[in-house]
Amino acid sequence: MNRSDVLITADELLARLADDGSTPRLLDVRWTLQKPDGRDDFAAGHIPGAIYVDLDTELAAHSDHEAAEGRHPLPSAEAFEEQVRVWGIDQLTDVVVYDDNSGQGAARAWWLLKWAGMKARVLDGGLNAFAAAGGELATGSGDPVEPSTVTITPDSMPVIDADAASAWTGVLLDARAGERFRGETDPLDSQAGHIPGATSAPASENTADGKFLDDESLRSRFSALGALDQPVGVYCGSGVSACHNALALASLGVESSLYPASWSGWSSDPDRPVATGA
Repeated sequence: MNRSDVLITADELLARLADDGSTPRLLDVRWTLQKPDGRDDFAAGHIPGAIYVDLDTELAAHSDHEAAEGRHPLPSAEAFEEQVRVWGIDQLTDVVVYDDNSGQGAARAWWLLKWAGMKARVLDGGLNAFAAAGGELATGSGDPVEPSTVTITPDSMPVIDADAASAWTGVLLDARAGERFRGETDPLDSQAGHIPGATSAPASENTADGKFLDDESLRSRFSALGALDQPVGVYCGSGVSACHNALALASLGVESSLYPASWSGWSSDPDRPVATGA
């Protein structure tokens, strides 16, 4: 993969939308920790033809699960296959996902669709870039789509568990904010700190003004983190912003392995070691 395989610009998307014969399937994944339900924002304005995607229920398992699976465990293959069908997506569908938060929610949808063997790209700059490029927004709950009958190909992206993360021999990147990595604070999980041996790599530093850094800047960033010449694992608080690092790395042609349970899963086990500091 390279940048054009994982990202699409607003100008490119507008050109696609002007061509009735090649309109992509658009998924709107507006989500933040502070406001996980973005339906009201979607109704107030979205890219025409988009479908609202609820990250907490459609991009994560939402039944009872073990604490070790983390706050946003991956959906089962069966559940996600059904969701992909509801979105009207099959292996030939060109999917574009977006949000209004520098790609944080969109990256989770991108990763899961790639994990399922589907095609997907993230709109660089999201909804703001689309509007700034002259795109007009639609309002309301969106239009229904014809479901597909697709059979997904799960495990098309590499995943690791806690044991693999603890024994990781390459670089293990932690996408959370630096103060959470260092253990200075953690408002969300049972313990503060990070997986021993991990490297702090806040996902927020992949972007500037809502858009991903250019290739040279991203390459410099991940080279300094040691992520260009050895196996890379990625994690965060609950497996969402880690996907942002995975996407940024994929834009450079670097594959990474996701630890989905991330710190929320790791820290739920009192027997697992916790590191603090830089």
